[in-house]
Formats: sequence, structure tokens, C-alpha cells
Amino acid sequence: MNKMGLVEAVNEKIGGTKKSAEDAVEAVFDTITKALSKGEEVGITGFGVFLAKKRAARMGVNPRTGEKVHIGATTTPKFRAGKSLKDAVK
Repeated sequence: MNKMGLVEAVNEKIGGTKKSAEDAVEAVFDTITKALSKGEEVGITGFGVFLAKKRAARMGVNPRTGEKVHIGATTTPKFRAGKSLKDAVK
């Protein structure tokens, strides 16, 4: 399922116009994105937790040349599935 498939599924569930469903999906994504950019966690009970995880700087290896390369510190988004979601997927 892609983003438009999600919009269509939400529209079928809540009714109304397709535009209102698209706005609702966009609002959820934007809210999660803004919270993560501030370093906050977003926990949705029964679904999971979105969080921003810091990765330390490290040394890597260029696979083509074998040369050592410095990889800078970064922050990446992570998702930790909740128990209900894990059970539903089994």
C-alpha cells in the first residue's frame, strides 16, 4: 500500500471527500515529522512509537576502494512496533 492507497482506505472508513481524507493523512504525517525533528517521541497506543535516534560518528570502509571513510554523526527516524501491531501481523 502506498500513500494514495492509505488515503483511499481512510476515505472509505470515515466517508466525506477524498480531499478531506488526504488532508487528514497529511496532517498525521506532518505532525509526526515535526515532533521527530524536535527530538520528541510519538507514541500511539496499540500501534508503536516513532522516535529520533542519534547515531555516533564512526569509521566506515568504501567497498570499491577499501579506503577508510569518516561517517559523521546523524539523527535518524526509527519505529518500534507495539505489542498489538506485532500480534496482528503474526
